[in-house]
Amino acid sequence: MTAQAVVDYLAAQQRLEPELPAPDLPWLVELRDGGVERLRVAGFPSLRDEDWRYTNVQSLLKKPFEMGSIGQCDVDAAFVSRTAIPSLECHRVVVVNGIPIPHLSDATLVPDGIRVSSLADLLVSDPGRLEPYLGKNLVPDPHGFTAMNSAFLGNGLVVEIAPGQVFDKPLEIIFVASAATESTMAQPRNLVVAGKGSRLQVLARYVAIGAQETLTNVVTEVIVDADAHLTLYQLQEESKNSFHIGGLFAKLRRGSRFDAFAITLAGGLVRNDLRVDLDGAGAEVNLRGLYLARGRQHIDNHTQIFHNEPGCISHEHYKGVLDDRARAVFHGRIVVQPDAQKTVSEQSNQNLLLSRDAEIDTKPQLEIYADDVKCAHGATVGQLDKEALFYLRSRGIAEETAKRLLIKAFANDVLLAVSPDSLRDHLLTRVEMMLAD
Repeated sequence: MTAQAVVDYLAAQQRLEPELPAPDLPWLVELRDGGVERLRVAGFPSLRDEDWRYTNVQSLLKKPFEMGSIGQCDVDAAFVSRTAIPSLECHRVVVVNGIPIPHLSDATLVPDGIRVSSLADLLVSDPGRLEPYLGKNLVPDPHGFTAMNSAFLGNGLVVEIAPGQVFDKPLEIIFVASAATESTMAQPRNLVVAGKGSRLQVLARYVAIGAQETLTNVVTEVIVDADAHLTLYQLQEESKNSFHIGGLFAKLRRGSRFDAFAITLAGGLVRNDLRVDLDGAGAEVNLRGLYLARGRQHIDNHTQIFHNEPGCISHEHYKGVLDDRARAVFHGRIVVQPDAQKTVSEQSNQNLLLSRDAEIDTKPQLEIYADDVKCAHGATVGQLDKEALFYLRSRGIAEETAKRLLIKAFANDVLLAVSPDSLRDHLLTRVEMMLAD
Protein backbone atom coordinates (compact mmCIF):
# COMPACT_ATOMS: atom_id res chain seq x y z
CA MET A 1 0.00 0.00 0.00
CA THR A 2 2.84 2.39 0.83
CA ALA A 3 4.38 2.08 -2.65
CA GLN A 4 1.04 2.67 -4.37
CA ALA A 5 0.37 5.72 -2.19
CA VAL A 6 3.73 7.18 -3.23
CA VAL A 7 2.85 6.66 -6.90
CA ASP A 8 -0.57 8.27 -6.43
CA TYR A 9 0.70 11.32 -4.56
CA LEU A 10 3.57 11.87 -6.99
CA ALA A 11 1.07 11.74 -9.85
CA ALA A 12 -1.14 14.26 -8.04
CA GLN A 13 1.86 16.54 -7.52
CA GLN A 14 2.73 16.37 -11.20
CA ARG A 15 -0.83 17.35 -12.14
CA LEU A 16 -0.86 20.28 -9.72
CA GLU A 17 2.68 21.51 -10.34
CA PRO A 18 1.77 23.95 -13.16
CA GLU A 19 -0.75 25.61 -10.82
CA LEU A 20 1.71 26.11 -7.95
CA PRO A 21 2.98 29.68 -7.46
CA ALA A 22 6.34 30.78 -8.88
CA PRO A 23 6.93 27.62 -10.96
CA ASP A 24 10.15 29.04 -12.47
CA LEU A 25 11.82 30.32 -9.30
CA PRO A 26 15.10 28.33 -9.22
CA TRP A 27 15.54 27.89 -5.45
CA LEU A 28 11.85 27.03 -5.05
CA VAL A 29 11.97 24.52 -7.89
CA GLU A 30 14.96 22.93 -6.17
CA LEU A 31 13.05 22.72 -2.89
CA ARG A 32 9.99 21.14 -4.52
CA ASP A 33 12.06 18.75 -6.62
CA GLY A 34 13.96 17.72 -3.50
CA GLY A 35 10.66 16.84 -1.82
CA VAL A 36 9.54 14.85 -4.85
CA GLU A 37 12.80 12.90 -5.00
CA ARG A 38 12.88 12.24 -1.26
CA LEU A 39 9.31 10.92 -1.34
CA ARG A 40 10.13 8.78 -4.37
CA VAL A 41 13.20 7.25 -2.68
CA ALA A 42 12.12 6.99 0.96
CA GLY A 43 8.39 6.49 0.54
CA PHE A 44 6.04 6.90 3.46
CA PRO A 45 7.06 5.61 6.89
CA SER A 46 6.02 2.15 8.00
CA LEU A 47 6.24 0.05 11.14
CA ARG A 48 9.69 -1.05 10.00
CA ASP A 49 10.99 2.48 10.61
CA GLU A 50 12.24 2.85 14.19
CA ASP A 51 10.63 6.26 14.67
CA TRP A 52 7.28 4.93 13.42
CA ARG A 53 7.26 1.43 14.90
CA TYR A 54 4.20 2.18 17.07
CA THR A 55 2.27 4.29 14.55
CA ASN A 56 0.65 2.59 11.59
CA VAL A 57 -0.29 5.02 8.82
CA GLN A 58 -1.75 2.41 6.46
CA SER A 59 -5.32 3.52 7.19
CA LEU A 60 -4.34 7.04 6.12
CA LEU A 61 -2.55 5.91 2.97
CA LYS A 62 -5.59 3.94 1.82
CA LYS A 63 -7.72 7.09 1.61
CA PRO A 64 -8.09 8.88 -1.75
CA PHE A 65 -7.45 12.42 -0.51
CA GLU A 66 -7.74 15.33 -2.93
CA MET A 67 -6.19 18.76 -2.47
CA GLY A 68 -8.72 21.01 -0.82
CA SER A 69 -9.85 24.37 -2.12
CA ILE A 70 -11.84 27.25 -0.71
CA GLY A 71 -14.62 26.82 -3.24
CA GLN A 72 -15.87 23.61 -1.64
CA CYS A 73 -15.79 24.78 1.97
CA ASP A 74 -18.57 25.78 4.36
CA VAL A 75 -16.51 28.28 6.31
CA ASP A 76 -18.08 31.71 6.78
CA ALA A 77 -18.02 34.54 9.30
CA ALA A 78 -20.61 32.78 11.45
CA PHE A 79 -18.41 29.67 11.68
CA VAL A 80 -15.41 31.78 12.65
CA SER A 81 -17.48 33.54 15.29
CA ARG A 82 -18.64 30.21 16.75
CA THR A 83 -15.10 28.87 16.72
CA ALA A 84 -13.54 31.93 18.34
CA ILE A 85 -12.38 31.62 21.94
CA PRO A 86 -14.64 33.70 24.20
CA SER A 87 -13.03 36.83 25.65
CA LEU A 88 -9.71 36.23 23.87
CA GLU A 89 -8.42 39.56 22.65
CA CYS A 90 -6.27 38.77 19.65
CA HIS A 91 -5.50 39.44 16.02
CA ARG A 92 -7.14 36.63 14.04
CA VAL A 93 -6.20 35.03 10.72
CA VAL A 94 -8.20 32.23 9.08
CA VAL A 95 -6.63 29.61 6.82
CA VAL A 96 -8.94 27.14 5.03
CA ASN A 97 -7.46 24.00 3.48
CA GLY A 98 -4.05 25.63 3.63
CA ILE A 99 -5.20 28.87 1.94
CA PRO A 100 -5.32 32.17 3.89
CA ILE A 101 -8.76 33.82 3.64
CA PRO A 102 -8.47 37.62 3.91
CA HIS A 103 -12.19 38.41 4.21
CA LEU A 104 -12.50 36.13 7.26
CA SER A 105 -9.37 37.54 8.89
CA ASP A 106 -8.51 40.78 10.58
CA ALA A 107 -4.87 40.77 9.49
CA THR A 108 -5.30 44.35 8.26
CA LEU A 109 -5.71 45.34 11.92
CA VAL A 110 -2.41 43.78 12.92
CA PRO A 111 -0.25 46.59 14.32
CA ASP A 112 2.91 47.89 12.74
CA GLY A 113 5.82 45.62 13.49
CA ILE A 114 4.08 42.38 12.47
CA ARG A 115 3.63 41.29 8.89
CA VAL A 116 1.18 38.46 8.21
CA SER A 117 1.26 37.32 4.59
CA SER A 118 0.07 34.57 2.31
CA LEU A 119 2.99 32.35 1.36
CA ALA A 120 1.69 32.08 -2.20
CA ASP A 121 1.51 35.87 -2.55
CA LEU A 122 5.05 36.36 -1.25
CA LEU A 123 6.45 33.68 -3.55
CA VAL A 124 5.21 35.79 -6.46
CA SER A 125 5.65 39.35 -5.18
CA ASP A 126 8.73 39.22 -2.93
CA PRO A 127 10.41 35.79 -2.89
CA GLY A 128 13.65 37.31 -1.62
CA ARG A 129 12.06 37.63 1.82
CA LEU A 130 11.54 33.87 1.91
CA GLU A 131 14.69 32.46 0.32
CA PRO A 132 16.94 32.83 3.43
CA TYR A 133 14.50 30.81 5.53
CA LEU A 134 12.19 28.50 3.62
CA GLY A 135 13.38 24.90 3.80
CA LYS A 136 16.51 25.78 5.78
CA ASN A 137 15.30 24.29 9.07
CA LEU A 138 14.46 20.85 7.71
CA VAL A 139 16.58 17.81 8.39
CA PRO A 140 18.55 16.49 5.37
CA ASP A 141 16.50 13.31 5.02
CA PRO A 142 12.94 14.02 6.20
CA HIS A 143 10.27 11.35 6.37
CA GLY A 144 7.80 11.00 3.53
CA PHE A 145 5.12 13.32 4.88
CA THR A 146 7.51 16.24 5.34
CA ALA A 147 8.93 15.53 1.88
CA MET A 148 5.40 15.53 0.44
CA ASN A 149 4.74 18.93 2.00
CA SER A 150 7.81 20.32 0.22
CA ALA A 151 6.74 18.69 -3.04
CA PHE A 152 3.32 20.37 -2.86
CA LEU A 153 4.70 23.62 -1.44
CA GLY A 154 2.38 26.36 -2.58
CA ASN A 155 0.59 28.14 0.23
CA GLY A 156 0.44 28.74 3.94
CA LEU A 157 1.16 31.64 6.23
CA VAL A 158 4.22 33.82 6.84
CA VAL A 159 4.52 35.73 10.12
CA GLU A 160 7.38 38.22 10.50
CA ILE A 161 7.97 40.13 13.74
CA ALA A 162 10.21 43.16 13.33
CA PRO A 163 13.29 43.50 15.58
CA GLY A 164 12.60 45.03 18.97
CA GLN A 165 8.81 44.84 18.68
CA VAL A 166 6.95 43.58 21.76
CA PHE A 167 3.26 42.66 21.57
CA ASP A 168 0.92 41.78 24.42
CA LYS A 169 -2.02 40.74 22.24
CA PRO A 170 -1.58 37.26 20.68
CA LEU A 171 -1.93 36.36 17.02
CA GLU A 172 -4.51 33.60 16.54
CA ILE A 173 -4.37 31.49 13.39
CA ILE A 174 -7.36 29.21 12.78
CA PHE A 175 -6.48 26.40 10.37
CA VAL A 176 -9.73 24.89 9.08
CA ALA A 177 -9.82 21.50 7.38
CA SER A 178 -13.01 21.54 5.32
CA ALA A 179 -14.33 18.42 3.61
CA ALA A 180 -17.96 18.77 2.63
CA THR A 181 -18.24 16.30 -0.25
CA GLU A 182 -14.95 14.39 -0.55
CA SER A 183 -11.93 13.41 1.50
CA THR A 184 -9.71 16.48 1.48
CA MET A 185 -6.06 17.16 2.24
CA ALA A 186 -4.17 20.36 2.94
CA GLN A 187 -0.42 20.89 2.80
CA PRO A 188 0.14 24.26 4.53
CA ARG A 189 3.71 25.49 4.82
CA ASN A 190 4.16 28.12 7.51
CA LEU A 191 7.08 30.35 8.41
CA VAL A 192 7.49 32.37 11.61
CA VAL A 193 10.46 34.72 11.95
CA ALA A 194 10.88 36.53 15.28
CA GLY A 195 13.31 39.41 14.82
CA LYS A 196 16.04 40.29 17.28
CA GLY A 197 14.66 41.30 20.68
CA SER A 198 11.01 40.85 19.65
CA ARG A 199 8.24 39.20 21.63
CA LEU A 200 4.96 37.62 20.51
CA GLN A 201 2.49 34.84 21.33
CA VAL A 202 1.07 32.83 18.42
CA LEU A 203 -1.92 30.51 18.81
CA ALA A 204 -2.30 27.97 15.99
CA ARG A 205 -5.65 26.20 16.21
CA TYR A 206 -6.56 23.25 13.99
CA VAL A 207 -10.28 22.57 13.54
CA ALA A 208 -12.38 20.64 11.03
CA ILE A 209 -15.76 21.05 9.37
CA GLY A 210 -17.69 18.66 7.15
CA ALA A 211 -18.61 14.99 7.27
CA GLN A 212 -15.75 13.64 5.18
CA GLU A 213 -12.25 12.66 6.26
CA THR A 214 -9.48 15.24 6.25
CA LEU A 215 -5.70 15.11 6.14
CA THR A 216 -3.71 18.08 7.39
CA ASN A 217 -0.03 17.65 6.56
CA VAL A 218 1.50 20.83 7.92
CA VAL A 219 5.11 21.97 8.20
CA THR A 220 6.04 25.04 10.24
CA GLU A 221 9.52 26.56 10.27
CA VAL A 222 10.43 28.91 13.12
CA ILE A 223 13.43 31.21 13.51
CA VAL A 224 13.88 32.97 16.85
CA ASP A 225 16.58 35.61 16.50
CA ALA A 226 18.92 36.81 19.25
CA ASP A 227 17.21 37.85 22.50
CA ALA A 228 13.73 37.31 21.05
CA HIS A 229 10.96 35.46 22.92
CA LEU A 230 8.36 33.55 20.92
CA THR A 231 5.52 31.52 22.42
CA LEU A 232 3.68 29.11 20.13
CA TYR A 233 0.52 27.27 21.15
CA GLN A 234 -0.56 24.44 18.86
CA LEU A 235 -4.11 23.38 19.70
CA GLN A 236 -5.45 20.35 17.83
CA GLU A 237 -9.27 20.29 17.90
CA GLU A 238 -10.08 18.50 14.64
CA SER A 239 -12.63 15.69 14.36
CA LYS A 240 -12.49 11.93 14.80
CA ASN A 241 -12.38 11.75 10.99
CA SER A 242 -9.18 13.80 10.87
CA PHE A 243 -5.64 12.70 10.17
CA HIS A 244 -3.08 15.24 11.33
CA ILE A 245 0.64 15.08 10.55
CA GLY A 246 2.52 18.07 11.91
CA GLY A 247 6.18 19.00 11.61
CA LEU A 248 7.64 21.91 13.58
CA PHE A 249 11.29 22.84 13.03
CA ALA A 250 12.75 25.67 15.12
CA LYS A 251 16.17 27.31 15.30
CA LEU A 252 17.12 29.51 18.24
CA ARG A 253 19.88 32.08 18.22
CA ARG A 254 21.90 33.64 21.04
CA GLY A 255 19.95 34.48 24.18
CA SER A 256 16.56 33.72 22.62
CA ARG A 257 13.66 31.85 24.18
CA PHE A 258 11.03 29.61 22.60
CA ASP A 259 8.03 28.29 24.53
CA ALA A 260 6.02 25.68 22.62
CA PHE A 261 2.78 24.06 23.78
CA ALA A 262 1.28 21.04 21.99
CA ILE A 263 -2.30 20.48 23.17
CA THR A 264 -4.03 17.56 21.42
CA LEU A 265 -7.71 17.14 22.27
CA ALA A 266 -9.06 15.50 19.10
CA GLY A 267 -8.20 13.75 15.86
CA GLY A 268 -8.37 10.14 14.76
CA LEU A 269 -4.64 9.77 14.07
CA VAL A 270 -2.24 12.50 15.12
CA ARG A 271 1.53 12.61 14.66
CA ASN A 272 3.50 15.61 15.91
CA ASP A 273 7.19 15.92 15.05
CA LEU A 274 9.09 18.72 16.77
CA ARG A 275 12.76 19.55 16.41
CA VAL A 276 14.49 22.45 18.15
CA ASP A 277 18.11 23.44 17.48
CA LEU A 278 19.70 25.63 20.14
CA ASP A 279 22.19 27.35 17.84
CA GLY A 280 23.16 30.30 20.03
CA ALA A 281 24.77 30.48 23.45
CA GLY A 282 22.31 31.03 26.27
CA ALA A 283 19.21 30.07 24.28
CA GLU A 284 16.28 28.48 26.11
CA VAL A 285 13.43 26.24 25.01
CA ASN A 286 10.43 25.09 27.05
CA LEU A 287 8.24 22.36 25.58
CA ARG A 288 4.94 21.45 27.21
CA GLY A 289 2.40 18.98 25.91
CA LEU A 290 -0.97 17.59 26.89
CA TYR A 291 -2.82 14.88 25.01
CA LEU A 292 -6.24 13.46 25.86
CA ALA A 293 -7.36 10.42 23.89
CA ARG A 294 -10.29 8.02 24.02
CA GLY A 295 -12.12 5.61 21.78
CA ARG A 296 -9.55 4.39 19.26
CA GLN A 297 -7.64 7.64 18.92
CA HIS A 298 -3.92 7.42 18.25
CA ILE A 299 -1.63 10.29 19.26
CA ASP A 300 2.13 10.21 18.63
CA ASN A 301 4.52 12.92 19.84
CA HIS A 302 8.14 12.82 18.69
CA THR A 303 10.39 15.60 19.95
CA GLN A 304 14.07 16.33 19.45
CA ILE A 305 16.15 19.03 21.15
CA PHE A 306 19.72 19.63 20.01
CA HIS A 307 22.01 21.55 22.36
CA ASN A 308 24.61 22.82 19.90
CA GLU A 309 26.10 25.73 21.87
CA PRO A 310 27.16 26.29 25.50
CA GLY A 311 24.98 27.58 28.31
CA CYS A 312 21.62 26.61 26.82
CA ILE A 313 18.56 25.45 28.76
CA SER A 314 15.77 23.06 27.82
CA HIS A 315 12.74 21.96 29.81
CA GLU A 316 10.29 19.41 28.40
CA HIS A 317 7.16 18.25 30.14
CA TYR A 318 4.49 16.17 28.36
CA LYS A 319 1.41 14.60 29.98
CA GLY A 320 -1.19 12.21 28.60
CA VAL A 321 -4.60 10.92 29.67
CA LEU A 322 -5.83 7.83 27.82
CA ASP A 323 -9.18 6.05 28.04
CA ASP A 324 -11.00 3.22 26.26
CA ARG A 325 -8.75 1.67 23.58
CA ALA A 326 -6.78 4.82 22.86
CA ARG A 327 -3.07 4.64 22.22
CA ALA A 328 -0.32 7.21 22.57
CA VAL A 329 3.37 7.35 21.77
CA PHE A 330 5.97 9.66 23.24
CA HIS A 331 9.58 9.70 22.10
CA GLY A 332 11.60 12.60 23.41
CA ARG A 333 15.24 12.84 22.38
CA ILE A 334 17.72 15.36 23.77
CA VAL A 335 21.21 15.57 22.28
CA VAL A 336 23.98 17.52 24.02
CA GLN A 337 26.80 18.13 21.56
CA PRO A 338 30.51 18.19 22.60
CA ASP A 339 30.70 22.01 22.52
CA ALA A 340 27.51 22.45 24.56
CA GLN A 341 29.10 22.76 27.99
CA LYS A 342 27.07 24.22 30.89
CA THR A 343 23.89 22.70 29.45
CA VAL A 344 20.86 22.42 31.73
CA SER A 345 18.21 20.02 30.46
CA GLU A 346 15.30 18.13 31.95
CA GLN A 347 12.62 15.99 30.37
CA SER A 348 9.58 14.17 31.71
CA ASN A 349 6.63 12.27 30.31
CA GLN A 350 3.76 11.31 32.62
CA ASN A 351 0.74 9.27 31.60
CA LEU A 352 -2.55 8.39 33.20
CA LEU A 353 -4.38 5.30 31.94
CA LEU A 354 -8.11 5.21 32.70
CA SER A 355 -8.75 1.86 31.02
CA ARG A 356 -7.03 -1.51 30.96
CA ASP A 357 -7.19 -1.37 27.17
CA ALA A 358 -5.48 2.02 26.84
CA GLU A 359 -1.80 1.92 25.92
CA ILE A 360 1.22 4.21 25.97
CA ASP A 361 4.67 3.62 24.52
CA THR A 362 7.09 6.10 26.04
CA LYS A 363 10.79 6.57 25.42
CA PRO A 364 12.62 9.51 26.98
CA GLN A 365 16.15 9.63 25.60
CA LEU A 366 19.31 11.55 26.51
CA GLU A 367 22.50 11.58 24.45
CA ILE A 368 25.26 13.51 26.20
CA TYR A 369 28.62 14.19 24.56
CA ALA A 370 29.77 16.97 26.92
CA ASP A 371 30.97 16.55 30.50
CA ASP A 372 29.92 19.78 32.25
CA VAL A 373 26.14 19.43 32.12
CA LYS A 374 23.13 19.03 34.37
CA CYS A 375 20.58 16.70 32.77
CA ALA A 376 17.69 14.51 33.92
CA HIS A 377 14.87 12.60 32.27
CA GLY A 378 12.14 10.14 33.15
CA ALA A 379 8.71 8.73 32.40
CA THR A 380 5.79 7.42 34.45
CA VAL A 381 2.70 5.41 33.56
CA GLY A 382 -0.04 4.86 36.12
CA GLN A 383 -3.70 4.89 37.04
CA LEU A 384 -5.73 7.14 39.30
CA ASP A 385 -4.45 7.25 42.86
CA LYS A 386 -6.77 4.95 44.82
CA GLU A 387 -5.96 6.62 48.13
CA ALA A 388 -6.72 10.06 46.75
CA LEU A 389 -9.93 8.73 45.21
CA PHE A 390 -10.92 7.13 48.53
CA TYR A 391 -10.20 10.40 50.35
CA LEU A 392 -12.48 12.38 48.04
CA ARG A 393 -15.21 9.73 48.27
CA SER A 394 -15.00 9.83 52.06
CA ARG A 395 -15.75 13.56 51.87
CA GLY A 396 -19.05 12.86 50.15
CA ILE A 397 -17.91 13.44 46.58
CA ALA A 398 -19.46 11.11 43.99
CA GLU A 399 -17.06 8.66 42.36
CA GLU A 400 -17.27 10.08 38.83
CA THR A 401 -16.87 13.62 40.12
CA ALA A 402 -13.87 12.56 42.20
CA LYS A 403 -12.25 10.94 39.17
CA ARG A 404 -12.76 14.10 37.11
CA LEU A 405 -11.18 16.21 39.85
CA LEU A 406 -8.09 14.02 39.93
CA ILE A 407 -7.75 14.02 36.15
CA LYS A 408 -8.13 17.80 36.05
CA ALA A 409 -5.44 18.17 38.69
CA PHE A 410 -3.16 15.96 36.61
CA ALA A 411 -3.75 18.00 33.43
CA ASN A 412 -3.61 21.39 35.14
CA ASP A 413 0.11 21.06 35.64
CA VAL A 414 0.49 21.84 31.93
CA LEU A 415 -2.50 24.12 31.43
CA LEU A 416 -1.76 26.49 34.29
CA ALA A 417 1.38 27.59 32.44
CA VAL A 418 -0.82 28.93 29.61
CA SER A 419 -1.51 32.64 29.23
CA PRO A 420 -3.48 34.83 28.70
CA ASP A 421 -6.18 33.87 31.17
CA SER A 422 -8.90 33.63 28.52
CA LEU A 423 -6.94 31.01 26.58
CA ARG A 424 -6.17 29.05 29.73
CA ASP A 425 -9.86 29.16 30.73
CA HIS A 426 -10.88 27.90 27.29
CA LEU A 427 -8.52 24.93 27.56
CA LEU A 428 -9.66 24.13 31.10
CA THR A 429 -13.27 24.24 29.93
CA ARG A 430 -12.53 21.98 26.96
CA VAL A 431 -10.87 19.44 29.24
CA GLU A 432 -13.83 19.56 31.63
CA MET A 433 -16.26 19.00 28.76
CA MET A 434 -14.28 16.01 27.54
CA LEU A 435 -14.21 14.49 31.01
CA ALA A 436 -17.93 15.03 31.50
CA ASP A 437 -18.85 13.47 28.14
